[in-house]
Amino acid sequence: MNALFLAIAAALVVRSLLATRLDRWYLGAPLVMVLAGVAAGLLVEDSISAVLNTQAVQQVAEIILAVLLFTDATEVRGGRLWGSSPGSVARLLLIALPLSLGLAMVLGWALFPGLSWPVLLLIAGVVMPIDFAPAERLVRDRAVPARVRSVVNVESGYNDGIVSPLFLFALILAGDQDQHRTPLAALGTVVPFALKAVVAGVVLGALLAWLMDRAQRRNWMTGQSSRVAVLLAPLLTYTVTVGIDGNGFVASFVCGIAFRYVHRQAQARFLRAAPAARRAAGGLVLGPDLRLLEDVTALMTTVMWFMVGVSAVLIVSLGVSWQVVLFCALALTLARVVPVLLALTGSGFSARERLLVGVLGPRGTTSIVFGLLAFNRLPEGGTADTILTITVTCVLGSVLLHGAGAEPAKRFLREPGPPVGETRPAVAVPKAP
Repeated sequence: MNALFLAIAAALVVRSLLATRLDRWYLGAPLVMVLAGVAAGLLVEDSISAVLNTQAVQQVAEIILAVLLFTDATEVRGGRLWGSSPGSVARLLLIALPLSLGLAMVLGWALFPGLSWPVLLLIAGVVMPIDFAPAERLVRDRAVPARVRSVVNVESGYNDGIVSPLFLFALILAGDQDQHRTPLAALGTVVPFALKAVVAGVVLGALLAWLMDRAQRRNWMTGQSSRVAVLLAPLLTYTVTVGIDGNGFVASFVCGIAFRYVHRQAQARFLRAAPAARRAAGGLVLGPDLRLLEDVTALMTTVMWFMVGVSAVLIVSLGVSWQVVLFCALALTLARVVPVLLALTGSGFSARERLLVGVLGPRGTTSIVFGLLAFNRLPEGGTADTILTITVTCVLGSVLLHGAGAEPAKRFLREPGPPVGETRPAVAVPKAP
């Protein structure tokens, strides 16, 4: 374990020192950390499974997911709860996402006929949430229309929060050793957990935002203390909710939404009441308060990509079947694109924009954490190994498709122009009389 921590620290230092140069070579943090993880995994190959199955890894994965869910909920842009295009976001979250989960289950049933439907739902919950870590440069590229970037960013912020209760429900049914296994008993466990989580998330998120607003108005907080308070919000929410037998993941996500909403309302009231000089100074701005949270989240995400590389060594030793490769390829393309095209029909998006929304569906940290949790909490054996293999194959496929393939994708994203070697016809300019 100490050797693994040393390898993670060394890889992070090298990546930090060469960040700009590596980005120029299209070697983003996910790809670099995966390669570093593979190198470390080859050195500790015999103990990988034992390390991944420890209680410490499970708890770290749970904390990382809680922080990620909170961060996603606070990063939504556009001034509204669902961004600047709420109708299109609603179509993606309420129509495309359920269709994608269902289609992934159907594909899993066809390719893995021996798996039960709870396991298929668990796998769908692992492979379908999108995350833009593997394709950050592509999503920010100005070749992508602004409203496409806006919609997919809001969608990525909310879809993992929606999937997490379904994932936990499927995990219970799939055979979590500490839980009941019948659907009715699983619902009896999940529903009270979710209700407690919603209440705890709303109360804690709104209360923290209100307290920060009061303290900032009286100049009781420093910039550093504000950043620390925001960072502690998901950790506090997750711990308190688990302590009252609630769903800490849902609570962290709801806390982020409540915190962001109350903070924005307080900021709006402050700007209306503040003198012009204070308004020009920026007033109460959420952005600076999130910087520490964003840095810590980026660090956690990078560590998860390192663990993908380590896990890749394990799945190679277990064997990657053609069914796994085909399923992951279809999950990254067909299971994402088709539901998005159907959901956005009649939305006002052009055919090209609908296709872009479907294509821009990389998988990342959420899938990694879900996969590690499933591998850790399910009994050792074929099902747990299959889920880990699918998780690693899917996210590595996304790194290649959405990360290393970013430059070819940019050429596709640009508006069509005249063929090479031709020029646009000159426009006749009337002569002056």
